Amino acid sequence: MIDVNALINAQPPKGNYFAPDVYLQGDNEFGLLENRSGARLIALPDTLIKGLFSALDSELGIGAGVALTACGKTWGSAFYKRFADELQEYYGKPIQAMAMVEFLQTFKQCWKSHGYGLVDIDLKYYQNGFIVAEVINSPFVACAPQGKSPMGFLEAGMLAAFFSQLTGEKLHCEQTVCESLGAEKNLFILGLKERLKPVSAWLTEGHDHATIMELLCRQQG
Repeated sequence: MIDVNALINAQPPKGNYFAPDVYLQGDNEFGLLENRSGARLIALPDTLIKGLFSALDSELGIGAGVALTACGKTWGSAFYKRFADELQEYYGKPIQAMAMVEFLQTFKQCWKSHGYGLVDIDLKYYQNGFIVAEVINSPFVACAPQGKSPMGFLEAGMLAAFFSQLTGEKLHCEQTVCESLGAEKNLFILGLKERLKPVSAWLTEGHDHATIMELLCRQQG
């Protein structure tokens, strides 16, 4: 039998913490941008991101990707900590205790509200030891040199650091599809570094993302 009093007194379910209409707050007069917990946010202009790619390419050449990935990992670690702390305070439970659907929806909204584009996480290959992340309209890739090679180094580092802390495993990230090469999206594979070693060679051989995933799963089988 339904307890009417319990229904009346029950707390309404909380909405998505990162909904942009409540998460982002600003003061146009002072040029301030904050999140709902009062932490300062900064806006990165395209010229700054383009300058970062240009400067690192000039100074480091092919090593620029390594430097950008390292920056992404540092960024991703801080991003995870803030994400976890704010959600625990808001929902009253650690993110590890959240239902997977709830976590994924929250993560996707968080990514979008911070202006990183649209992200989707595919857990189809999780039992094989891999997570696939799809990012559309990446502002970082859009500012990177086009038509040369996959340029999602910052996202690769961010995703690797974020999901390493979430899963408790030291994960590596390889990009297989990139908007800088004319694709409609960016695809990243997360997994243990040893398992992802062949990906670079398979890309050089011209294998597409679906084939690479098939080869990776077959390798684990």
